[in-house]
Amino acid sequence: MPDYSPYLSPIDTALPAMQDTLVRLAAINSGSFNAAGVTAMAEAMQQVFSPLQASSELLKLEAHRSVNDAGQSISRPVGKALRLQLRPQAPLQVFFCGHLDTVFAADHPFQAVRQVDADTLNGPGVADLKGGLLVLLQALMALERSPWKNQIGWTVLMNPDEEIGSMSSAPLLNEAAQSHHLGLIYEPALPDGSIASARKGSGNFNVVVHGRAAHAGRDFDKGRNAIAACAEFIGGLNALNGTREGVTINPGYVKGGGALNVVPDLAVFKFNVRTSQMSDECWMHDELDLLMNRLNASEGLHCELSGGFTRPPKIVSAEIKRLMDYVGDCGQQLGLSLHFKPTGGCCDGNNLAAHGLANLDNMGVVGDAIHSDQEWMRVSSISERAKLSALLLLRLASGELHWV
Repeated sequence: MPDYSPYLSPIDTALPAMQDTLVRLAAINSGSFNAAGVTAMAEAMQQVFSPLQASSELLKLEAHRSVNDAGQSISRPVGKALRLQLRPQAPLQVFFCGHLDTVFAADHPFQAVRQVDADTLNGPGVADLKGGLLVLLQALMALERSPWKNQIGWTVLMNPDEEIGSMSSAPLLNEAAQSHHLGLIYEPALPDGSIASARKGSGNFNVVVHGRAAHAGRDFDKGRNAIAACAEFIGGLNALNGTREGVTINPGYVKGGGALNVVPDLAVFKFNVRTSQMSDECWMHDELDLLMNRLNASEGLHCELSGGFTRPPKIVSAEIKRLMDYVGDCGQQLGLSLHFKPTGGCCDGNNLAAHGLANLDNMGVVGDAIHSDQEWMRVSSISERAKLSALLLLRLASGELHWV
């Protein structure tokens, strides 16, 4: 077996600089709809990754479509994606992915990084996912130091919209799945260091209910209350929880009404569905049709459904299992006892697997409390997890491990 230590040891030396870089990157607000901030993040990462001497391009994507509180379909711009590529003709092609955006908008109070202790940072995106991008950088630097680098070609995609479903970057993910042999995604590992195996699928839906306005006192009977109808729809939807194994439905947002002396003629409702099997999607659509038909059968009321399933369930295929075994063995060689666990969360790994690309998607830093102002990451996990990815790449490049 080759001695990989000369290519792995510089990762530890780079850790202090990586911590400084992470603090700087976390200070860039890159909330999903802060398009300028996300683009600034892409430009910063282009500079951070420049030592790899890969081709790089900033890509403008289609706007994100959603439904506003008036029940109207609107489009909102997203930031640019960053794509890096090196050796596209090499025998093994590996796809790396991580997102630029966070859930913290430009006006969110959580904007600063705080040093909790010598090995812990608290800050927006430090775990999800800016720390993971630095893990990826150090892993690729290790590969590029090695004499076997020409055996692996790679593409890195940093997309701007993962936190809102990756709808704008979906074509880039599909394209990557078709042109690479395996993928690694740098979402944070679970708090105990475990890596996700199977993942649930996810869909986001909008229901717009139209009623008929009327004076709440003089003409109450002439009105058709959109809020009441929406509440009935929500009750029926929520009652589906527990009726199909592996499916959960979360009513997450309701908006409607105004003056209390007016029968409201509009209500907007949004919900999320998590699935375990592809057949769950058909079941959910059938149940939604029943609820909509029931509401639309009422005189003076009408509802419209939009949105849909954006991330299919990620099932552990034979190829994903092989990748798990390879990564687990690399962890063992590094003194890490890695465990793989199913999770209800979803990410771009779902989409890539659905398009046929075997991938692992928790290859980033160790942290927790993501999507909250308590988000934290373990600083030393930058080098720990960079070595894990680097060792996998080095073993594949040297021929010790085989994929194709």
